[in-house]
Amino acid sequence: MEKLLDGNFYSPSRGSLSINELLDEIALYIKEKPEKFYDIIVGCDSSSGEDPNFPVVVVILRVGEGGRFFLKKVNYKNRKFYNWKERILEEVLLSCQFALFLRENFEQKMKSSSYVNDPLNWQFRYIHADIGEHGQTRDMIKEVTGLIRGNGFEPKIKPESYVASTVADRYS
Repeated sequence: MEKLLDGNFYSPSRGSLSINELLDEIALYIKEKPEKFYDIIVGCDSSSGEDPNFPVVVVILRVGEGGRFFLKKVNYKNRKFYNWKERILEEVLLSCQFALFLRENFEQKMKSSSYVNDPLNWQFRYIHADIGEHGQTRDMIKEVTGLIRGNGFEPKIKPESYVASTVADRYS
């Protein structure tokens, strides 16, 4: 988890942000149009090879109107990933750890601030995994979706897992 919280996140619209600034940006985005509904979604992908990058992405989606995303590339200097299954599991573990941290800290921020008075206009329930029914990852669907559900989130897999398979994939 330290790797996720050390250093800064990247936002195409805001540049480099600390974790607290990222939470503020999400809250401010909701405050811009508090009458709208928002989905907060986490996903991760990885590059191939023994020394992969793991871009962990959080998307704040203003339903029906687009959204914003923030990402952090996680690298392991002293750890090798010798097969794709290890990488997939690490993607999901990073997503779950980050989603749990974000959900807890974002809920606290929203309760303790005047950002938004209506707690019913956003939800933090999905984790997107870069696996699908076609290809070699199909054998991992039960394992990965079980891990996500076990952490209290609903899994989305390809073709619905755009945060992992499209946004994070661009930065892997």
